[in-house]
Amino acid sequence: MHSKILLALAFLIAATGCKHTDKEAAVKEGFRLSDTMLAKTRMADVVRLPLRSEKTFFGKITTDANKMIEVFPVVGGNVTHVYVELGDYVEKGQLLATIQSTEVAGYAKEMEDARNDELLARNSLKVAQEMYQGKLSTERDVLEARSALEKAQSQTRRIAETYKIYNIRPGSIFEVRAPISGFITQKDINQDMLLRNDRSDNIFDIAQINEVWAVANVNESDINDVAIGMDASITTLSYPDKVFYGKVDKIFNVIDPETKAMKARVKLNNPGFLLKPEMRATVKLTSETGGQQMLAVPSTAVIFDNNKNHVLVFHDRNNIETREVDVFRQVGDITYVRTGIKDGEKVITENQLLIYDALND
Repeated sequence: MHSKILLALAFLIAATGCKHTDKEAAVKEGFRLSDTMLAKTRMADVVRLPLRSEKTFFGKITTDANKMIEVFPVVGGNVTHVYVELGDYVEKGQLLATIQSTEVAGYAKEMEDARNDELLARNSLKVAQEMYQGKLSTERDVLEARSALEKAQSQTRRIAETYKIYNIRPGSIFEVRAPISGFITQKDINQDMLLRNDRSDNIFDIAQINEVWAVANVNESDINDVAIGMDASITTLSYPDKVFYGKVDKIFNVIDPETKAMKARVKLNNPGFLLKPEMRATVKLTSETGGQQMLAVPSTAVIFDNNKNHVLVFHDRNNIETREVDVFRQVGDITYVRTGIKDGEKVITENQLLIYDALND
């Protein structure tokens, strides 16, 4: 009887072992990464990196104040033409507007008088020289006539320089020209507008925006966590999938009475002029925390499913393992992991969702 029971148990154990062996073989042979999929799949090593912290702030894009010029009307008068609109790109020296002005008419009268005085002084010098040669005047008369000519010429040059500075043209027209190349970021002038002589407001702002500033509002509770030199990543509503990188280069150590926040500035290169002044921006500042290190993987390797985080550990094309991980912190494109992976293992960072679905269906 006992021998029969033992024989039956042995048979069951053998059968169960065969089933497990068959099942393991099925798992190993059931999934194999194809050549095409393998070529498109990207992997990264699990590495130890210095632990970094991240703070998120909100702010806006502004022009670089060092590359922005306000254009003021030098004279008052009637605006005859405006040749540009808000947002236009202008070259240095380009005509922006023309103003017909009584002040300019006064300069024109001065120029006419100066030229007449110079002509009279030149004729007087000629007469004095001829009379001196005929012994009809003294050398002093010639010197006085030459001095009068030089004075008249100096006055003509002064008025001519005024013409050049004021861009004065015939018809009592003052030309407003761009002092630098850039974009019109502010415009407060229209055709037929009458500008007062005592106007103190600018009529144009011109800014170069090949470089811009991202200005972040830092709450009082976060002031101690922000420092010059911190790495910054900036995103905007217009380009949610595009990240602009820079560093904090200035901290304004005052509290803005309107926002109740301190401002921190990040300089950004702006190729293609993608970033526009006054765009709202999200500014993320990161820094190392005390030299501590932790295992890290690219954030794209982490798959969130069923309220858990997973990564795909790649051993070879026939052996890809789904591994649950305990995520400590995500900082930009890096995710720090407490447990679940080992230093030096490889995780899949591209096509991982397709492979995860195939392995876990």
